[in-house]
Amino acid sequence: MIAHLKVDDTKRKFVMKKTKKDVEETTVSDGSRAINKFRVSDAVMMIIITLLCLTCILPFLHLAAKSISSNSMVLAKQVYFWPKEITFDAYASIFSDGSMVKSMVYSVFVTLLFTLLGMMVCTCAAYPLSKKRIKGRYIFTFLLMFPMYFGAGLIPSYLLMKDLHLLDTMWVLILPLIYSPYNMLIMKTYFQGSIPDSLEESAFLDGASNIQILFKIVLPLSKPILATLSLFYAVGRWNAYADNKYYIKSEGFKMVQYKLSQLVSSASEAQTATLSEASAVTSTPEVLQAACIMFVTIPIICIYPFLQKYFVKGTMIGAVKG
Repeated sequence: MIAHLKVDDTKRKFVMKKTKKDVEETTVSDGSRAINKFRVSDAVMMIIITLLCLTCILPFLHLAAKSISSNSMVLAKQVYFWPKEITFDAYASIFSDGSMVKSMVYSVFVTLLFTLLGMMVCTCAAYPLSKKRIKGRYIFTFLLMFPMYFGAGLIPSYLLMKDLHLLDTMWVLILPLIYSPYNMLIMKTYFQGSIPDSLEESAFLDGASNIQILFKIVLPLSKPILATLSLFYAVGRWNAYADNKYYIKSEGFKMVQYKLSQLVSSASEAQTATLSEASAVTSTPEVLQAACIMFVTIPIICIYPFLQKYFVKGTMIGAVKG
């Protein structure tokens, strides 16, 4: 009897020990105890990531501090990452200047229209080319991707815009760039890898047309890539000013980015800078430049957090297979 109890007790301890070991292995395998295996390589990666983040954050904080600091403190080089003698004279100059505010509103309108038309063109090109049933899709794909590798140059482009009567109009900032071969390729790859053919086949059997499938099945399942490419289009148009410089002469059609470029160029040649003759408040070039940069950058910074989760998903397309 005693021997039998000892055998049962030994079995019980063995089972409990084995169960405890399995639980520990499971806990380690799912990554919940990975923090206990902190290595030197992890510390190095954390340091590198921290330094990269600081290279993006510190310049922005420096500009923000300068934009609301007094002229004397900025000229004395005493403003780094915290404002001194806080004043909003530079922002008063911006808002008192009607042309700068109008350019901001105009830039927002052009960016929204450019993004909308760009996404429409990109979708209309990517969706048909992602279908294997389309005959000659490789030829069309080659023709649409060819402009990504070659360009005619500035002078032929200027002559083309002149012949099309697009110079000094809003459309010269929108129509030439709404089609992006790179964005089309990303969307085409997403449609091919993320939208099952069985969904479309089922919809065809139910009598749905291609337009209905696109708007009711494909696009609702493609929110990550739509948000990502919309952000690409919006940021690209918002930051660009070269075409505005070459094709636009009228003040009413100049975007705020080009006006900022003009302001920086003129301020670097003078001791004081003003936005226009209508602006009564003047600031030193450094303060005014910092305020204008913040004025132009803040809209994109406000939009990005709402699209971040889709942006991360979209940029991971093709990174994981299976």
